[in-house]
Amino acid sequence: MASGSSRTLMDFFKPAAAAKRIKLSSSSPDSAVCKSVTAHCHSESESHIDHSSEDDTTLINGHQKARMEFNRLLAKAKLNLKICSQKVYKAKAGEGDGDGDYLKLAELLVEETWLEALPGELQKPYFLNLCRFLETEMCSGIRVPIYPPRHLIFNALNSTPFDTVKAVVLGQDPYHGPGQAMGLSFSVPEGMKLPSSLLNIFKELHQDLGCSVPSHGNLQKWAVQGVLLLNAVLTVRKHQANSHSKKGWEQFTDAVIKTISQKKQGVIFLLWGNSAQEKSRLIDETKHHILKAAHPSGLSANRGFFGCRHFSRTNKLLEQMGVTSIDWQL
Repeated sequence: MASGSSRTLMDFFKPAAAAKRIKLSSSSPDSAVCKSVTAHCHSESESHIDHSSEDDTTLINGHQKARMEFNRLLAKAKLNLKICSQKVYKAKAGEGDGDGDYLKLAELLVEETWLEALPGELQKPYFLNLCRFLETEMCSGIRVPIYPPRHLIFNALNSTPFDTVKAVVLGQDPYHGPGQAMGLSFSVPEGMKLPSSLLNIFKELHQDLGCSVPSHGNLQKWAVQGVLLLNAVLTVRKHQANSHSKKGWEQFTDAVIKTISQKKQGVIFLLWGNSAQEKSRLIDETKHHILKAAHPSGLSANRGFFGCRHFSRTNKLLEQMGVTSIDWQL
């Protein structure tokens, strides 16, 4: 690695000062999650001052271009989040196209590259049935909380445009505790205690690449760099794991995986655990790379996740393809 005044691409992607922790209100987890995501995006987009010598002008220009691209994609993710938040707010205020405070599910996928990559998917019978199921769940008199908050249901796709996908990390279903789920697999907002799986991911990152264990679990920075953090099921009832499985989400996320496999080249799929590895049947291994390991949960991390070195292996594969590697440090 270069020393002295030389800079590498990673130097410009070092995280800014830790985002201010958001005090979560148990009575309003939706608001807390939204504030956490927005605060994290804001801190990541702050510019960094360059002090390199004039001899590094060419290198600086390359770094600046990469930083500008990162900030452009971050701004786009923030805009998509804002659009979804406004849609939900208007629906609750009775100003939207939905019935009462219910907003049509398809309206929450706002990233145009995914709408173009999945033509007609949101109009298929299975998806319409899924919409009706969620409408019943959200608008019934019982009012069991559904996670993540509505504006974050498609956060994975809205944060990582189709044309930027470099790697895919597959999860199962969202965290089902209040304030935890934010629409990105394994990720939690700032201020939330790190789940064991995420803590083990950070431990492996430290052993693999020397990344320090962050004080938060918001993986938005990875998503903006092209890591699609996709759960197989995108919603769940409070405290009821797998409560929304086999309702149509698996068919939708399978379509996402197949679309990536068919329309892109050289994507790296990180498949942790048996459930994720079953999705390998959807991936063309002649065009893409598949990395398999045990799930990072406390029950299985010692049976093959620790030591898998998937993060360095992902970056090595990207570099071999001439693609900018991922800065995994948060």
